[in-house]
Amino acid sequence: MKIVRELPHALWSSFVREHPQGNVFHTPEMFEVWKATRGYVPELWAAVQDDKVAALLIPVHISISTGVLKKLTTRTVVFGGALCVEGQAGRQGLHDLLVEFRLHARIVSLFTEIRNVSEPNGILPVLSESGFRYEEHLNYLINLQGPVEAVFDRIGSRTRQHIRRAIKRNRVRVAEVREREQIRICYDLLQKTYGLANVPLADISLFHAAFDQLAAKQMARFTLAFVDEEPAAVSVELIYKDVIYGWYGGVDRRFTPNAPNELMMWHVLEWGCKNGYRIYDFGGAGKPDEKYGVRDFKAKFGGALVGYGRNVWVARPAFLAVSKFAYDVLRRVIFRN
Repeated sequence: MKIVRELPHALWSSFVREHPQGNVFHTPEMFEVWKATRGYVPELWAAVQDDKVAALLIPVHISISTGVLKKLTTRTVVFGGALCVEGQAGRQGLHDLLVEFRLHARIVSLFTEIRNVSEPNGILPVLSESGFRYEEHLNYLINLQGPVEAVFDRIGSRTRQHIRRAIKRNRVRVAEVREREQIRICYDLLQKTYGLANVPLADISLFHAAFDQLAAKQMARFTLAFVDEEPAAVSVELIYKDVIYGWYGGVDRRFTPNAPNELMMWHVLEWGCKNGYRIYDFGGAGKPDEKYGVRDFKAKFGGALVGYGRNVWVARPAFLAVSKFAYDVLRRVIFRN
């Protein structure tokens, strides 16, 4: 078994495509998007045996500051979870990979969070043995199979009423983003939402890269909702295999009475159903023991509640409290206006 830091594009792409749990966050295309994003440093780690991939990890080091605070504000996220082939070879490959990864990661970031996009039961023992503590985390998956009417009927009754009313009033227009210049409109809406939540938003370069590199390949879709032709809501989806992944969303709260978010969400689901996609993955719904307003919104659309969780390894526990303080300071500075 050999641990490598790069793979031939064709081998990498085919491994992810053929693996049952391979998702958009494992792909070479998504890697290039992160590579083009300010403050993001993606890496590839793979265990290879007999020229075949046994395990794959795509960690992304994310920094919200530079200079002296960079070491206190850099975290690592494995957005798509870890992948390995079935059997002892896959488990051993993942174990060996994580051993080497940890030696490297403890130098560059404070902690690593593996976000499980699918059921991780088969690899949980390996993750646990490697120091990655399991934490509960929820998500909603919407079944897009069957008639459009069935998908609509699974939406909560009050939300269906809001959607019908918005359609009848004809003040909300939903449209797919076709021009790169419109990414700025999308980003402004995202900034309003993240600013109200005091949560740092990724640099606009992430969205420019996603539009440039993924949209043309039908791997990303940007949708805007307008109220009386004024930008009111945005939804950004990633697309891979037969799954649509909810990635980023934002809304201008001034337009909440017009239900642009609900109508836009239905537009996305309807599009997915009509185009043969199987699942809409809402991209996370928070921890079960914590209030989370976004979860309440997502729950209205009739999805199945799942709990694939996350696995976290803290590289430098002694620095974690200091880093949380630094992070809070940065948030106050960033959102002081």
